[in-house]
Amino acid sequence: MLGAVVVGIGTAGWVRIRDMLAPVPGSPAEKLAVRGFISRRSLDSQQGVSQISVEAAISREDIHVAFICTENVSHEDNVRMFLQAGKHVCVEYPMTMNHKAAVELYGLAEEKGVVLHEEHIELLTEDYRELKRTVAGKVLQKGSLHFTGGALKPGFGFLAFSGIARLTWLVDLFGELSVTAATVEEDVSRSYSKMTATLLTSDNRPLVWIEERGPGLPRAKNINFHFDSCTLTQLPPAPRAAVGLFMQDLIHFSAKLANQVDPKELQREKVRILHCLELAQRIEQLCQS
Repeated sequence: MLGAVVVGIGTAGWVRIRDMLAPVPGSPAEKLAVRGFISRRSLDSQQGVSQISVEAAISREDIHVAFICTENVSHEDNVRMFLQAGKHVCVEYPMTMNHKAAVELYGLAEEKGVVLHEEHIELLTEDYRELKRTVAGKVLQKGSLHFTGGALKPGFGFLAFSGIARLTWLVDLFGELSVTAATVEEDVSRSYSKMTATLLTSDNRPLVWIEERGPGLPRAKNINFHFDSCTLTQLPPAPRAAVGLFMQDLIHFSAKLANQVDPKELQREKVRILHCLELAQRIEQLCQS
């Protein structure tokens, strides 16, 4: 068994504990046992799991894995700390707020001989999988993805990083991208922000990514993809998956821990994650210039 600690006890942290306590039978996730959780607050036990200190989590030999579920701005420091201690790490996206730090963390994981996994449940949703099947083989002419959602809480970082799940969709669908322009509008008094980034595919097809946040905005993804043969203006309907998204991610991470994932797939994943972080950083730079 591999002992695990969950760092941060918000929604994601709570779900991580729940899923480790009741993994899918016969899956690699059965090899994980949650040993405790870490929180800045002093809390009672959660789902029968006790709070432990950072020092205990790092030094205990029965803890091999850390799940980082804190606010985005503290992901990098937590990941670095647990990798340095020789622990495997699963972190909610984005692992860092800059590309260079992510390259360093992957290097550190390699040096320590441990797994560094960045969660991307947005690629596991049934509507995304259906979209990817629909898009396969079609030639993009131009497109846009406009995300709306409620106001961002403090600690989530710039929109290109807090919304990197949408950028990941675009990269996963259309391959390597470049940034040609980016702007941001903000009204701090209304907790409103809107980022618009113009991207190009490797064959110079334009894509516009809009990330818009503010009180009362519905959580929605609006697509408009023009292909050589058709236009897609809404996500294709898809049935709900039998296994939850975080559980699917837990199984994928556990398979990495058990050396059950093809090294080529691991490399593709790493390249995509680093590319998205590099794009997000470029977008932020353009918005601030």
